[in-house]
Order: sequence, then structure tokens, then C-alpha cells
Amino acid sequence: MAAYESPRLRRLRSDLAALEKLSAESSVFDFRVSGQPPQQYLINFHGASLARDRGKVAVRLRHDVEIKLGAGYPRTMPEIRWITPIYHPNISEIGLVCLGAYGTHWVPSLALDDLCVMLWDMARYQNYDIRSPYNREAAQWSAHQSSFRFPTDVRPLRDGRAALGRVEPAVPFDEGLGKSIELLDLEIDLTRADQADDPPILLVDESGRPGERPDLEGDRARAVLPHSPPPATEEVVFLD
Repeated sequence: MAAYESPRLRRLRSDLAALEKLSAESSVFDFRVSGQPPQQYLINFHGASLARDRGKVAVRLRHDVEIKLGAGYPRTMPEIRWITPIYHPNISEIGLVCLGAYGTHWVPSLALDDLCVMLWDMARYQNYDIRSPYNREAAQWSAHQSSFRFPTDVRPLRDGRAALGRVEPAVPFDEGLGKSIELLDLEIDLTRADQADDPPILLVDESGRPGERPDLEGDRARAVLPHSPPPATEEVVFLD
């Protein structure tokens, strides 16, 4: 007779399987675990978000998030902390993450892979809320800035599905290379930086050529991302 497995244990195993599948479907996402079955995750996103660099807002290419599944999980919300620097209205300067309604009315059925999708959409400014910010300065900045185009990264977390033909790609797609055309030029310039343990923040000079922390000052050191989608309208996407 099989040993009894608690609902919590089944959920922990299910979450691990879901993240392993997500990692296989994504060029953006990977993770490390602690515990057996895992109760603590270090999530890594490899893509363009924003951070403060020497007083300026600039693009950062790697982002680490710690997720702890406490004794009450999945009945209670996981502990989430952004470890690497990020500049976002709904993430505090010490890494606390606001999930909107989920923060006050946690839904136990929200799987860990879906939570990671939400976190990546926040990181790339696909989803943000300036009405009840954790970082008021970032909220005010995002409402009035014109230097960046949102989202900062065009890829959804499950971008590998487009390569497999499971969903329509969100951007023009090169079948031979298995990648979105808009990302090809970006990859050429970012490969070395993305492989570093702590990738440098990307700055772009006035000619539009990206470089690793160029020795520029003032307006000549604009931090922008080439090949971004059109500027966001004044309508802001709010967290569910």
C-alpha cells in the first residue's frame, strides 16, 4: 500500500514539475532549488528590465528572485524577494514585491509557474500599477518618462512555445534560427554580458550602439533598448 502523501507535498512536487517544464519552454527563465521536495527557489530571469545605475535608469540583463514556500503554502502566499537591483513601481528598494490583489487575497490555486509569469511581466514592464506603488519614485518616473519603450523585453516567459509552433509568435519570427527577428540584433550585443556572473547594465550612446558601461556622461549616456516595441500609451496595465 502506497504511503500517504499530504496535499502540501503533492503541491510541492507539482510546482517543481511545472517549473522544470517552464524552463524547457523558455529562453528567459531558469532556477535553482533547496530542499527535497523544494521549498525554496532562486529564480533567474535573463532579459531586459530596469535598474538604477549611478543615478540613472538603465537596462539590466539578469534578475534574481527568491521564493520561499512556507509551512502554510499553498494556503498562504509564498515569500517573494527581488535580490538583484530593479527599478519598478511595485517592487520596493529592498526587494519586496507587491502582487496587487493576490497580496491581500491569496489564491491557493495559483501555481508557481504562473506566479513566475507574473513576476517576469512585472520585470519587463508588461504589467505595473502606479496607483498603489511600493516605490513611489519609480511610479512617478514611469508615468512621465519618455526614454524607454514598454515592455522593455518583447519575449513572454514561455517564448519557446513559439519556436515549437504551439502559439503565434508575438514578434516577427525566423523559422531557420528559431528566434524572433527583433531579438537577433540584441543577442549579438548582449551575449557576452548575459553570460557574466553579474552582467553589466547596458547603456546606449547617442549613435544607438550598445556597449558595456561606456565612458559617457549626461545626455550622451542615454539608457535605452534598441528594437523595442512602440511606446506605451497613457493607458497603464494594472496588476490583477
